[in-house]
Amino acid sequence: MKGRGLALASMLLVTAAQLMLRWSVVQLPLTSAEWRTLPPLPLSVLAGGLFAYGLSMLCWTAALRHLALNRAYPLLSISYLLVWALALWLPGFHEPFHAGAVPGVLLTLVGLLLLWQRGEPR
Repeated sequence: MKGRGLALASMLLVTAAQLMLRWSVVQLPLTSAEWRTLPPLPLSVLAGGLFAYGLSMLCWTAALRHLALNRAYPLLSISYLLVWALALWLPGFHEPFHAGAVPGVLLTLVGLLLLWQRGEPR
């Protein structure tokens, strides 16, 4: 359970990091002249996203001490699904929905269920 919890923490942190980085870089100015009057919130969110990535890596390396790589690595695909869903759902991202993505999401979920339906190897 410890390895799964660490992998879950890593997955949630990397999901948050992706969303924070996307939001912050959209808010940052494009020209160097605008950088003089940079609002502090986008920079703080950018720093938080980078910190979340670093913390995610620490959780991931700790999780690998307890989980086989071939069982742990597919868990990362959950973050792809979460980022996709949250970017569609959360205000401020304005991500377009494409119905063609739904079969891919469903196939990913089915694949995860198939990989994790067996118990932990002994």
